[in-house]
Amino acid sequence: MKAQVLYKTAQVEEKPLQFIDVPLPKIEKSEILIKVLACGMCLTDRHIIEGDLSLKHSPIIPGHQIVGKVEKIGESVTNFKIGEMVGVPWLFSTCSQCYYCTHGNENLCEHSEFTGRDVNGGYAQYTKAKEDFAIKLTKEINPIQFAPLLCAGIVGYRSYKLSMIKPGEHLGLFGFGSAAHIVIQIANYQGCDISVFTRGKPHQEHAKKLGAIFAGPVDKAPPKPLDSAIIFAPAGELVPFALNYLKRGGTLAFNAIHASPIPQLDYSQIYYEKKLLSVANATREDAVEFLQIAVEANVHAQVTTYPIEEANQAHIDAKNGKVTGSIVFVL
Repeated sequence: MKAQVLYKTAQVEEKPLQFIDVPLPKIEKSEILIKVLACGMCLTDRHIIEGDLSLKHSPIIPGHQIVGKVEKIGESVTNFKIGEMVGVPWLFSTCSQCYYCTHGNENLCEHSEFTGRDVNGGYAQYTKAKEDFAIKLTKEINPIQFAPLLCAGIVGYRSYKLSMIKPGEHLGLFGFGSAAHIVIQIANYQGCDISVFTRGKPHQEHAKKLGAIFAGPVDKAPPKPLDSAIIFAPAGELVPFALNYLKRGGTLAFNAIHASPIPQLDYSQIYYEKKLLSVANATREDAVEFLQIAVEANVHAQVTTYPIEEANQAHIDAKNGKVTGSIVFVL
């Protein structure tokens, strides 16, 4: 099969992904072999490619927002049949036995594995998944439209939930890429006002089109204080701005698997019981909750497609802010 393989980390401008022939994945008894139809591109993929995140295995095939068809099933698989549609998210597996797994926080499992980082992912014609961590999909779904929901959607939803935002309140979104443009649709559905902080004019216009009451640079204050906020950009320097715009008792959720350092904070910026927390991965329960609300809210990803052969160029374009919404690779 053909796949985009990362042998050595480098800046995406150096085009480190190599589109080559590799063997088909071998599945174990509890796994399924999947023919990939579409794979969403995530900022985490770039962090992997550029070496911001450590790898358990090298070389690696990135990609963790995968939609495909079941091609083959392991001997103990009962939840999937050949030909069924399936989604593969970031969380590939957990130990199911540690403190975190047994207390509802499998996203924090110390023995977890992640698709496209610890095991080969979806920048390929075929990939595999564990039966218990794959998501059964209906035949009616559009693979290209659905792919971004499997990480930008699910982890974005967890960020939304952890921000403690309530219907009708004022939510701030810092950065407006794949996840934020999905979260804003949920916030709109729940009657929230949304202010978006982003540098690029196209992203600002996109935010306004999706219902933001304000969209501008981070150094421009929103029209009213924020009840909650989410940072999606991997930029620690945004934290002081977000805290300054928060109401007393407000919550700031930082959705980044890797980010630049957070500057030194004055105590006054977190006084009055303001809360700052990170968002780490997502659980299978988050996936179930999000996919239900995505249907209710009629969530749609704005998608730009690239053939998988052009994965390097897609990452360059995304890094340079040339694409709004989500990028999806078509196979």
